Amino acid sequence: MSKNFRVKALSLAIVMLALLSFHTTESQAQSQFRALVFSKTKGFRHQSIPDGVMAIKKLASKHRFQVYTTEDEAEFTKEKLEKYDVIILMSTTGTIFNDEQKAAFQEFVQSGKGVVGIHSATDTEYDWKWYNDMIGAQFAHHPHQQTARLKVVNRNHPSTYHLQENWLMTDEWYAFKNFNKSVNVLVKLDETSYDVGQRNGQSMGMVDHPISWYHVFDGGRIFYTGLGHTDEAFQDESFLTHILGGIWYAALGRPF
Repeated sequence: MSKNFRVKALSLAIVMLALLSFHTTESQAQSQFRALVFSKTKGFRHQSIPDGVMAIKKLASKHRFQVYTTEDEAEFTKEKLEKYDVIILMSTTGTIFNDEQKAAFQEFVQSGKGVVGIHSATDTEYDWKWYNDMIGAQFAHHPHQQTARLKVVNRNHPSTYHLQENWLMTDEWYAFKNFNKSVNVLVKLDETSYDVGQRNGQSMGMVDHPISWYHVFDGGRIFYTGLGHTDEAFQDESFLTHILGGIWYAALGRPF
């Protein structure tokens, strides 16, 4: 190989590297916000988690925001969380965080950023009152998976703009305890449309049964949806748009 050829090849490689670096920087500059998708489980693990994570990645690609995915709670430090605008809790379960990580999570929210909880985000950190109040409720129980009618009670939110008053979905329907009544309910379950189940001869329903909500909590924007148990949910366009609107609200806080 001649010296002249090697020089030309090196020059071309430098140009290509510079172009790649420019493209990456330009893509990052065009992104609307940065999201951390966190799917750690220390309790029940949902089979739909990989589908949910992949669905968020596709939404990010289509709608121009950046996504980093992890199941490592060590990402929850003040320094590492500073680069994100929203944390998406993808069906987390159990007791996950130590005291330092809890403090970092709280500071993230208090700085005015956002949190999105999907499905079993309410089956997480039962002994941490701040988290319970922030996410809005705690999972209590559920009947078998079935189709139910959802009543959209607030269509003036990015997560519900696209929905009609009645929304039919098949999923695993959570009932909740320790519900934070200060949240703004978006969607309720019509308990007459499915079998809520019984325990010791008593109905396991809630009567007034919220399933999706949002609120401003401790300075940050919070959105939660109880849907998302099944793999098929993450192929449903109505549900994906519901999630996208929740992410958009939590990350950017635009008027609605």
